[in-house]
Amino acid sequence: MTILTNKTLKMGVTLSAALAVSSAFAQAPVVDANGGGELEQRIAVLERIVKSRTEMQHRLQTQLDNMQMEVDQLRGAVEVNTNELQKVLERQRELYLEIDKRVEALKQAGGVTNTAMPSAGVETPIESTPSLPSSTPEVGEDEAYEDAVNLILKSREYDKAVPAFQSFISRFPNSSYAPNAHYWLGQLLFNEQKWDEASEQFNIVANRFSDSAKRPDALLKLGVIAERTGDTASARQLLQQVINEYPDSSAKRLAESRLNNL
Repeated sequence: MTILTNKTLKMGVTLSAALAVSSAFAQAPVVDANGGGELEQRIAVLERIVKSRTEMQHRLQTQLDNMQMEVDQLRGAVEVNTNELQKVLERQRELYLEIDKRVEALKQAGGVTNTAMPSAGVETPIESTPSLPSSTPEVGEDEAYEDAVNLILKSREYDKAVPAFQSFISRFPNSSYAPNAHYWLGQLLFNEQKWDEASEQFNIVANRFSDSAKRPDALLKLGVIAERTGDTASARQLLQQVINEYPDSSAKRLAESRLNNL
């Protein structure tokens, strides 16, 4: 009887211990045992990091776009100042030539050398030198281009600059300013997000004016347009073309930055 009681007691203790262990396992969350909660936290942290980096990249890209526009404006200002200086020098040279011609004409007429002094009491009429022609010439190629550029750089009237450049291109299609005019027009249309029209202008610069200094920037803009319209393959190709063909240009650095973000 005592042996039976001891066996029963031992079985009861064993059963109680088994129930306690089973209860402990039942109360413990499966997620914690497998490390799931920690994994979810890590994923959430990584998602926040990726989101923060993406937002930072967008902000940096916007800043790069703004800097590129400012660089374009500075280049345009340099072009305008250079053109104005050339015109001033040319006008000065023409004025000197005109003065030399008049002096030479007076010498040949005997009005400068060996001229007899007029006798006393006799008034000699003074012949006035004819003035230089003051008629204002019709607005030509230089003035038309300068006026269009000034609508961007000085008055910032971008809506008026578009038709101004269109008119210039129509009047002077073979001008030395033509590639710059096409690029400026493409930039204005780019800012208005008129992708097809902007691409047309940049393609003209890239294909028709292959020797233009604006070509690397035009190719870069074509790559940006392809990126923004969802054509990633074309964007990669165009950006790589800028890197390969213009390794020393500022456009190359911008192209590398965009290519790394694709």
